[in-house]
Amino acid sequence: MASDIKIVPLGAGQDVGRSCILVSMAGKNIMFDCGMHMGYQDDRRFPDFSYICQPGGATDVIDCLIISHFHLDHCGSLPYFTEKFGYNGPLIMTAPTRAIAPLLLEDYRKITVDRYGETDFFTTQQIKTCIKKVRTIRVHETIQVDADISVKCYYAGHVLGAGMFLVKVGSQSVLYTGDYNMTPDRHLGCAWVDRCNPTVLISESTYATTIRDSKRCRERDFLKKVYNCVEGGGKVLIPVFALGRAQELCILIEEFWDRMNLKVPVYFCHGLTEKATNYYKLFITWTNEKIKSTFVKRNMFDFKHISVFERSYMNNPGPMVVFATPGMLHSGMSLNIFKAWCHDAKNMVIMPGYCVAGTVGHKILNGTRKLDTDKGPVTINMTVEYLSFSAHADAKGILQLIKNCQPKNVVLVHGEDRKMAFLIDKITDQFNIPAFKPANGEQISIPCKPKVTATISKETFKSVRSGGNNFDGMLVRRNNQLVLLSKQEAINQLGLKPHAINLNYKLTLTGLNLEAPVIMERLHTQLSSIISDQNVTFKRQHDGSLNLNTVHITCTPERTRSVIQVSWNQEDDAIGKAVSDILEECGEGLITN
Repeated sequence: MASDIKIVPLGAGQDVGRSCILVSMAGKNIMFDCGMHMGYQDDRRFPDFSYICQPGGATDVIDCLIISHFHLDHCGSLPYFTEKFGYNGPLIMTAPTRAIAPLLLEDYRKITVDRYGETDFFTTQQIKTCIKKVRTIRVHETIQVDADISVKCYYAGHVLGAGMFLVKVGSQSVLYTGDYNMTPDRHLGCAWVDRCNPTVLISESTYATTIRDSKRCRERDFLKKVYNCVEGGGKVLIPVFALGRAQELCILIEEFWDRMNLKVPVYFCHGLTEKATNYYKLFITWTNEKIKSTFVKRNMFDFKHISVFERSYMNNPGPMVVFATPGMLHSGMSLNIFKAWCHDAKNMVIMPGYCVAGTVGHKILNGTRKLDTDKGPVTINMTVEYLSFSAHADAKGILQLIKNCQPKNVVLVHGEDRKMAFLIDKITDQFNIPAFKPANGEQISIPCKPKVTATISKETFKSVRSGGNNFDGMLVRRNNQLVLLSKQEAINQLGLKPHAINLNYKLTLTGLNLEAPVIMERLHTQLSSIISDQNVTFKRQHDGSLNLNTVHITCTPERTRSVIQVSWNQEDDAIGKAVSDILEECGEGLITN
């Protein structure tokens, strides 16, 4: 009997941040993602790994660990888990994720250790040691992790190298989306998955209640706000993560500046363009068709109007536009620029994506106008704008993915409780399948029906198809596989002797002064009126007996009584039982009426 699939979020359960989902199925434990939470600077920033093991014992518990993409909320605690909790088992991610993740992890380490003075944190060497354990996977590739676990990667959009992963263990399967985008953008394609019918779909739900307007309208609104601000002499800060939305918006600004012949300086943080150019060249197959087709003639990331930002530019007079990392204003250069510019009402900050609770970005989007910082309190007079260029699927995209892959169950993670509840109602109404939203540390069990797989010969398969729903045969284990044999195949291959089971029923009639032929004629008339199945053939024999297919009925006179006997074999057991039940119930009345 198949065991239930058990799912426990160690992070991202009714929350956005520190994604880490533990799945147990068919005796195997799979961990999806190993992230950090940008809203916390204490122990809460990492998933609670003590739920599954003590430091040093992770390999004994986890059979496979999969990282969906390089964003820190999905991989930020990976070195901590592999080096402190001692995980040395299979670690799977795409090649772009393997290349980019260590850079972001090192930046995260520098900010945490060098700037904020943390001592109990992973080191540069531990990041390198962790990444050496990675096994890469290509889009649409299926790899066999061990004798039981297989992993297939699908394209997720979202950022360079992001993947969705279908994990199969026996007859059970889980499709984990990570973060994905069902809409193509200027440099990446849209997520795609076939009808893989997973037992469980685990989907992000960041924008569970949102249906976005057209991308063109958002782009026009974004450019209008930027243009009006710089025309009025203001500075525009756009907090972004190093790869992803940064390239998308830089391409948009570059084209607009070129079209409008604007001279206002546009900057990005040091290293952003060099890294982007190198990685997009290296992993060109992960971009969209437009980038691929034009890359040889023109590198779309060689910007003419955008140059590298230096810290000394922060206090320069006059308008400017700056793309600064990281997004959400939770630390780093973007937060420093924000603190320097926020007092001036002419300036503007545009948040181009989701902001996790606890970050400065989340606070100012919710109306905060005074902030306590390491340099004292600051008053926010600058304009705060939110325009969603986030590369996450909206509610429409999530429902489209469910329609595409056709899961038996849905589990929502990486979202807010209230918004998840709204989307669950939509899922159950539209698809009539169970949907769940477990909180962090809450285990859910999803029942699984047992599934038996057996091979069958062509001849037997043809007979099964032509014979309808009924098939008599034998299930045999051969070379550790189940084989379905027809009766004749079993006799021939296994050396069995055929046996036939015959069944009999007798009804004794007394007090009837009727000859046997008359009794059989009346019996024929009554049975043919009661049994109207087209598959039953009535036939009178020369000796006066009656056949219903292979069911044989006779009448034998014995002095003052007559004996009706019904004989049949297993093949026509249903007909034989029907005839005997009729005779048992009606008795002599069947003949005399």
